[in-house]
Amino acid sequence: MTQLLFLAVFAEAFVAFLLMVKIGPLRELVMNGIDQVKMRKGTVLTIAGTMSVILFSNWISIVKIQNKGAKIGTMTPMDQVLWRTHLLEASLMGFSLYLGFLIDRMHHHLRKLINLRRNRGASKQEVEKLTKEKSEFQENEQKANEEIKRLRKEMTSLTENLQKFKLESKEKDKKIETAEAHVASLQKQSADLLLEYDRLLEDNQILQAKALGYRG
Repeated sequence: MTQLLFLAVFAEAFVAFLLMVKIGPLRELVMNGIDQVKMRKGTVLTIAGTMSVILFSNWISIVKIQNKGAKIGTMTPMDQVLWRTHLLEASLMGFSLYLGFLIDRMHHHLRKLINLRRNRGASKQEVEKLTKEKSEFQENEQKANEEIKRLRKEMTSLTENLQKFKLESKEKDKKIETAEAHVASLQKQSADLLLEYDRLLEDNQILQAKALGYRG
């Protein structure tokens, strides 16, 4: 029993050492092993409960031996051997339970630390992704602003050309109105000249008729 307890204590101490000091892939192997053990929680609790019961029984035996020695004034050699044996076993069991609890807490915090580091790595990648997207967005925004400036410039140029075209159109309309008025004036003058020509032609015919009358 004592040899098994020494072996268990040394094994637990070695596991605790591997959890505290990272030696190649050994820590990860130990972590995975503890994960497998924790999946069998019922077995672990049964072993811990059994050891606790044995520990309590040893302490009772130690107390009984001490009380027996106190009654007779001293402990017999056999009682001393039993007392030391029970004390050693109780000490080893207590230390074994303590190491088990220590290993459980170390495993818990190391697993938590590993998850935090993984999450930090994922968060770092997310930040880098967001930074890249932000940079791309800023570039697109800059391109959009340049395109808006170009379109505004073109719109300004088109507005100026439209205003220029409107002025030219107004000037042409005025010229057309002036030309139309001039044509109307020429048409009126032409009509007046035609009337005058017809009147003169009629007067000429009358005068020719009178001249022929005088000759006859």
